[in-house]
Amino acid sequence: MSEIKSDIQIARAAKIKPIGDVLGKFNVPDDPFSFSPMGRHIAKLNFEYIDKLKEKKSNLILVTAITPTPAGEGKTTTSVGLSDGLNKIGKKSIVCLREPSLGPSFGMKGGAAGGGYAQVIPMEQINLHFTGDFHAITSAHNLLSALIDNHIYWGNKLNIDPENIVWKRVVDLNDRGLRKIKINLEKLKSNIPRDDSFDITVASEVMAIFCLSNSIKDLEEKIGNITVAYTKDKKPVYAKDLKAHGPMTVLLKEAIRPNAVQTLENNLAIIHGGPFANIAHGCNSILATKTALKLSEYVVTEAGFGADLGAEKFLDIKCRKAKIQPSCVVLVATVRALKMHGGLEKDDLKKENLDALKKGLPNLYRHIVNILQFNLNVVVAINHFIADTDKEIELIKKFCSEHGVKVSLCKHWSEGGKGAKDLAKNVVELCKKSKKDKLRFLYSDETPILKKIEKIAKNIYGAESVECDDKIKEQVKNLEKDGFGKFPVCIAKTQYSFSTDPKLKGAPSGHVLPIREVRLSSGAEFVVVVCGSIMTMPGLPRVPAADSIKLNNKGEIEGLF
Repeated sequence: MSEIKSDIQIARAAKIKPIGDVLGKFNVPDDPFSFSPMGRHIAKLNFEYIDKLKEKKSNLILVTAITPTPAGEGKTTTSVGLSDGLNKIGKKSIVCLREPSLGPSFGMKGGAAGGGYAQVIPMEQINLHFTGDFHAITSAHNLLSALIDNHIYWGNKLNIDPENIVWKRVVDLNDRGLRKIKINLEKLKSNIPRDDSFDITVASEVMAIFCLSNSIKDLEEKIGNITVAYTKDKKPVYAKDLKAHGPMTVLLKEAIRPNAVQTLENNLAIIHGGPFANIAHGCNSILATKTALKLSEYVVTEAGFGADLGAEKFLDIKCRKAKIQPSCVVLVATVRALKMHGGLEKDDLKKENLDALKKGLPNLYRHIVNILQFNLNVVVAINHFIADTDKEIELIKKFCSEHGVKVSLCKHWSEGGKGAKDLAKNVVELCKKSKKDKLRFLYSDETPILKKIEKIAKNIYGAESVECDDKIKEQVKNLEKDGFGKFPVCIAKTQYSFSTDPKLKGAPSGHVLPIREVRLSSGAEFVVVVCGSIMTMPGLPRVPAADSIKLNNKGEIEGLF
């Protein structure tokens, strides 16, 4: 039996092409007008070129998944494999992904460049720093933080209440020690000591704006509308009041250009932006998606974590704002993960267990029903693992068939695009039959904020009710009075369950969705609803991935996966 290679070994052995050659397959001219190379294998696409591209009839495919488990589902891997598979059957396809965060890369989840023979490359650069976009976002965010404190220090003409500053600081690492801090402790005459805190960069409103902007001008306008604090008479203070939107946009002017790389099979991938779906809206940038739609017949993109988080936000937030909609949805499931939802522990997953699999299938069914609510067609992709048995695979196929849902067994991890050809064919068929009716949002703009939250809680999470105290109700009432009631809601909750209890697997129902906090993102134009014990600054696990990452004697990175 041949040795199973690690992702990084496979990536290093790939025959990577100059990025100009990869872009050339999509008729992008190899000249400075069209793109700016960042080395041989990465490029930034130029707005001078993007802005001249014409709209075309293209199909957008959303890849989402069942509720995540430690067993793994493989959403990014499937997205890459499907795009390669579409190219294998003669279609022009581009995969659009989010950029990995350093937090998970050095924490528990690891990198986010796919896996096996369905990866985007150069894998090491993509997972570590990449083109510096996240550093630019971090710097822009923290510049605004510095300008707030500086304004107060020099007289506070805007009458900002130091006790009512809602703008936190960010860093692109998991660091629980920064969740609550005290600042301005130096004994200077104008210093006002106060409590502050850090979020991870991917939870920053600047990141959300970055991904929801249609142009640099739109980016600057949205940044200017960020609510940073309130005055002592409770009036909002915006970033534009501090003249912060200009310099912040300057810091982002290169980052806002989409990044072009390639898959292992030398097909084009555009990777840009990276908000988490459990604490933000979980989708890559509108600019990247729309650019890809102008360049190809099919665009494969993913939304973070399970369909209850990523897909709901992709549809209710991104599609609403970008005025786009998927032609179909791919729902990724694994035998392993479904058995965990059926009650098995991770150590017991290698053995065939049809009873546990049957008990886990309601999780798959709940996600299927959720997607159908949006008036979209869905195909289930069974991401194959070597320990899966024929009986287990057949059980899932039979279940899907009984519910009128197409299903494909996918072996892209071991075979690349070839292993996703059946899925690609099913996707093409569904795209041809794509419903002409408009995407059906879960709620309208006019629906009151608490009703929007209730719609998601009941229709998507299976909850019986929403719970919040009078303080939150008053806050929501004030948001609506101030003109923010038409904003969509972005729920921040655990990704590991339909409920707010990460230990509650399967398809729980009848639970309560407890609202802990409501945050206005007036620049990104949505309302963040923090539920349960979810943290917007994650911590590292007992044994972080960082423990295994190092340079070997050849100067190569080891331990990155």
